Amino acid sequence: MHAMQYELTLPADYDMGVIRDRVARLGHVLDDWDGLGFKAYLIRERGLRGSPVSQYAPFYLWNTVEGMNAFLWGGGFQGLSDDFGRPSVRQWTGLAYEEGSGSHARFAVRRRQPVPDSGLLTEAVEDAVREARRLAAADGALLAAAAVDTSRWELVHFSLWEHDTPKADGDMFEVLHLSAPGLDRLPPGRRW
Repeated sequence: MHAMQYELTLPADYDMGVIRDRVARLGHVLDDWDGLGFKAYLIRERGLRGSPVSQYAPFYLWNTVEGMNAFLWGGGFQGLSDDFGRPSVRQWTGLAYEEGSGSHARFAVRRRQPVPDSGLLTEAVEDAVREARRLAAADGALLAAAAVDTSRWELVHFSLWEHDTPKADGDMFEVLHLSAPGLDRLPPGRRW
């Protein structure tokens, strides 16, 4: 399992209707993408839900590296790059995935944090696994995942929610669309 996200930070007065229309037109393209667990088409708007910026920031969980590479190198990513410029793409290795009981993704929370310099790495990643379980068990959660970027020693916690009052800390996003062709193939639990 691999997590991936890019962020397009837009001007403060940018018409987010442009992004909403884009997702409405094109979001279905990944609804059957081979190797994709899910793609959450995310936005946040400056001044709403504590956001200091307006962003388009899709988040992906991939079942396969081949699916991710086909998206990046095979054309799926090219249209975005052509329209907005090529953003930096963050990638994390999956640590844990847990399913919740929610039914419709309306909001997402993403929290990035450094892996502590002191202590055992095992303890840090076990804490991340426990946090994914805790988030997924909360009322209204659809799923939760934890992943790590070892080049930056950074953990990412990601969760999808059916309401705008999640029991999670981090940056809150609105979900415009969820492409989830391989959601049922994301194995739950820790990934090692």
